[in-house]
Amino acid sequence: MKRLFLWGGAIGALGLLFLAIAVIFAARSLPSFYQLKATQNAQTIVVRARDGTEIVELGPSYGKWLSSNEIPEVMKDAMIAVEDRRFYSHPGVDPYGLGRALYTAATDDRRVSATSTITQQLARNVFLNSNRTLDRKLREGVLALALEWKFSKQQILELYLNKVYFGGGAYGIDSASRKFFSHPGTDLSVAEAAIIAGLVKAPSRYSPTADVDAAVGRAGVVLRLMEEQGYITPAQASVDVSNVKLKEEPGQNSVRYFTDWALPQLDLLLPETFEPIEVWTTLDPGMQAAATAAIKANSPTGAQGALVSLDRDGAILALVGGTDYVETNYNRATSALRQPGSAWKLFVYLAALEAGYTPDDRVVDTPVTIGGWSPRNSSGRNIGETNLRTAFAYSINTVAAQLGNEVGFGTVASMARRFGITTPITTYPSMVLGSNETRLIDMTRAFAAISAGGNSVEPYGIVKVTTADGELLYRHEQRRAAQLIPDYVTAGITDLLQTGVQTGTGRAAQIGRPVAGKTGTTSSNKDGYFVGFSSGITTGVWMGRDDNRAVSGLQGGRAPAQAFAAYMRYAVKDRPVEEFVTELKLPEWQLEPDDEYLFGDPDDYYYIDEQGNLIEPGRGEGPVEQNPYPADPNAPPSQDGTTPRPPAPPPTRRVPPPPGSQDRAVDGAPQAVGDDFLDRALGRGGEPRSQPAPTPTPR
Repeated sequence: MKRLFLWGGAIGALGLLFLAIAVIFAARSLPSFYQLKATQNAQTIVVRARDGTEIVELGPSYGKWLSSNEIPEVMKDAMIAVEDRRFYSHPGVDPYGLGRALYTAATDDRRVSATSTITQQLARNVFLNSNRTLDRKLREGVLALALEWKFSKQQILELYLNKVYFGGGAYGIDSASRKFFSHPGTDLSVAEAAIIAGLVKAPSRYSPTADVDAAVGRAGVVLRLMEEQGYITPAQASVDVSNVKLKEEPGQNSVRYFTDWALPQLDLLLPETFEPIEVWTTLDPGMQAAATAAIKANSPTGAQGALVSLDRDGAILALVGGTDYVETNYNRATSALRQPGSAWKLFVYLAALEAGYTPDDRVVDTPVTIGGWSPRNSSGRNIGETNLRTAFAYSINTVAAQLGNEVGFGTVASMARRFGITTPITTYPSMVLGSNETRLIDMTRAFAAISAGGNSVEPYGIVKVTTADGELLYRHEQRRAAQLIPDYVTAGITDLLQTGVQTGTGRAAQIGRPVAGKTGTTSSNKDGYFVGFSSGITTGVWMGRDDNRAVSGLQGGRAPAQAFAAYMRYAVKDRPVEEFVTELKLPEWQLEPDDEYLFGDPDDYYYIDEQGNLIEPGRGEGPVEQNPYPADPNAPPSQDGTTPRPPAPPPTRRVPPPPGSQDRAVDGAPQAVGDDFLDRALGRGGEPRSQPAPTPTPR
């Protein structure tokens, strides 16, 4: 026994020596108190709406650092009572508590219960992970002893109360107080302190925003312990915790679609920084709520829906990427590639109008075959001669195919590129009916450019970024808009778009004020589209299934147009009614096709290059007509529209467009100007020409 006692004492002394050495080395390697205060693990981002209201807070929130004398005593007492009642008497590790836990585990055949002191929890939160291993517990004990060696009890408690996690992204009592009670941590009441202290054990389980009853029940336990330990009186312990006013958290479901799109842009807009920032956005909370409701209420069963709404300067007012962000966070408004159907005809008719057509020009709805592809109308019938306005309003596919073939499928693709379509574009004949996949935000941007008078529009969502102290880090600067099309083309396409809503396939999008827009429906009803504008707001709606299966009854003129109307009634309610400019002021070359305007100095004209960009006078040559790409006989045509019942307007004069003619010269090369056009312009009797017409072609 004597030898056992001596050897045991020697081993114990040696162990204490090693422990002391470990503690000394650990204490010497610890950061200073001020370094620990400045340490943060990640960045906090507060996202604000256009009116300044907070819509979501992302990342950990640390709030304001509260010094020991700023922390309410009731908060200190509550934390010590529930987490470490012998905090002021132990050296960092509580021998009494550890011994009791070991005895309980041995006698009751249970594992050792949690025995971490406040100092141990601080060591774990700052330096270690949460793995429940013996090695981690030993290192935690050594670090706790080192912390007690180096810092005072008040410093340790200050560090702990400013760094401990309380759930919901809140670190520290000031952040928790602001998150749960909407006021600083310096103003905590007894009941509020009890709620916060009770969160440390299980932040997600006892969070008042997740389960109020659980939070109140846990706070009652804290109040009882505070009374038993003499920190509060029985009267204070009987306070009704359920009467504590909790901060209401706004719904953040669909808002996350917007933040997922906008916030990654900060990597490009800001220098690298880890300090808390506030991001001021273009999002309108009321419009976002209206958009979410419109999509949920109108999306067919089993289908998804998406919506993008732009102001006239490109500011995103609302963005919904699906019916439920919690269910699926895939953003169908900004990421999904789907066929727009007949909404793509915007670019076909833009190219036709720029080539010389007017809304009143006569066209013929007749069966047509182009390169082996024979489009058909959704009604299955052809109505014969009509005008351009009616063909667009009722989305007649055969007319769109003829126009695309006449102006050139490459010209249509260039027009789409000019208006901001960034996805790959094939130039098979079926492309005129929307067979190319694109993004909803890009299609909405294209229509917004029409609403902006034919000027380019760049969607954006971030207005400015500041630090938590208000220092400006970034401010959005509006880019100079480029005129994409002449004014007479803008007026003509607006005329067509307005008619499509007034009497055509988009009648369900009417809202009691001028609306211009276009429907789109793909084959087998896989996609439904409606994009339109009114009073300076442009909104695009898509609906369909993620697996690309058909949706019974889905047409652009039904559910998508109805969702558009439901949202836009709210969006424009505070804006003045705006009438559209649809009066065509045609250029002189189109009104008076004589030699002077056709064959004048080429430097006097504007031209369009192969990418669809305007070339100013004297800066480039005109385009050279290219043969259409081979047709894809397997590409299915899209369907849209209803059975048309057009009026019978009197015949009007149509000036055939100079570019895109399929006439060929004697050498077989395509002519830039058709023979019929030259015959009329030069007053000839239609005699054949032996030489090709000159290029470039004036627009």
